[in-house]
Amino acid sequence: MTLAEEILQAQAQEKVTALGTADIVVGIPSYNNARTIGHVVRAAQAGLIKYFPTWRAVIVNSDGGSTDGTREVVEKANLDTQELLLVSHPQQPVQRLTTPYHGVPGKGSAFRTVFRIAELVHARACAVVDADLRSITPDWFELLLWPVLEREYDYVAPYYKRHKYDGTITNSIVYPLTRALYGQRVRQPIGGDFGLSGRLVQHLLTRDVWATDVARYGIDIWMTTTAIAEGFKVCQAYLGAKLHDAKDPGADLSAMLMQVVGSVFNLMETYRGVWTQTQNSQPAPLFGFPFEVGLEPVSINLARMIGAFAQGCRDLRPIYKQFVSAATLEELAQAAALPADRFILRDGTWATVVCDFALAHHRRTLNREHLLKSLTPLYLGWVASFARQTEPENAIQVEERIEKLCLVYEQLKPSLIPHWDAKRGESHE
Repeated sequence: MTLAEEILQAQAQEKVTALGTADIVVGIPSYNNARTIGHVVRAAQAGLIKYFPTWRAVIVNSDGGSTDGTREVVEKANLDTQELLLVSHPQQPVQRLTTPYHGVPGKGSAFRTVFRIAELVHARACAVVDADLRSITPDWFELLLWPVLEREYDYVAPYYKRHKYDGTITNSIVYPLTRALYGQRVRQPIGGDFGLSGRLVQHLLTRDVWATDVARYGIDIWMTTTAIAEGFKVCQAYLGAKLHDAKDPGADLSAMLMQVVGSVFNLMETYRGVWTQTQNSQPAPLFGFPFEVGLEPVSINLARMIGAFAQGCRDLRPIYKQFVSAATLEELAQAAALPADRFILRDGTWATVVCDFALAHHRRTLNREHLLKSLTPLYLGWVASFARQTEPENAIQVEERIEKLCLVYEQLKPSLIPHWDAKRGESHE
């Protein structure tokens, strides 16, 4: 059985063969997104027709077994090109293909199908976007694809304007830790919408991750980290607002935190030889014009998060004592004793906790699933502290606060390396 036969069903293989070659592939993974995917498909069509009228392009819907008519919506999503203001008439029609994906259920397996099709048609550039986007515009496709096609970038990460209480896992852990480790300031490393070169697509397909948990829930951070750590040319594209169904950062997030942070920690094992040799961080080039956008509010429950933090500090102290220093435990206890109107968790305390968890994960101090779940109440404490302090602040002030947190991570990194390389039981205090 060939690789194409393994990934693609016979019917999909025939459709791809019939397409011949294409310069651009746009992938839209989906699962029960009938309500929104039509808008995304039409935006992709408009973007490709407007900005790449002479390039052969195909839109691929890689579906996870939707039962709400998602695939039928894709097939019927037509765009009236007369409504577009075009400088030149498109010379190439935009092809569409919808196919189920196979393998481990999850976004990664959907990406694998898209990437395999891109490889088969010898695409020069590939973009992948979420199927539930309400804020996507045709301009997104120029921004995700142009740096690849015209500037020879391999990986285009998204840069969004987000509400200050949206994306708190990214703000508190994923962005500052990834930046400190690998030296590239990619603001949204798990944003969900990316541009890739054909060269990077082919490279990712050779990696042995597609039958693992990476394909289930860690694909975004894996792609970003792989691109940075393996020397591919990386940039960012300013896409404006990303409107999606945001959730209360304090609501039922233990599984998400475990999956995302676990992926970051696992990648530290893979790329230990890279991050231990990387010093400081540099801005990743940003394409597009940053403009202010209206954002949907995100509600949070401060009292509940502070309560969960305080309870976690009490109930889970025996677990934390196994890998968190006495001084840090005391700082956590002092924070837990503060009244809600004065509650604060210092950046230094929080970043130290994350590094302690990374080391415990590396050393397998206890069951990794239990370890990561025990991070949840401490994370809620950081979110509560962040929300209370930023309540009167504007977007620029909030970003400055996150920048300061990133610098704390970078300052801690030199002390993390000897602990990481030490044999269990050795001390580097």
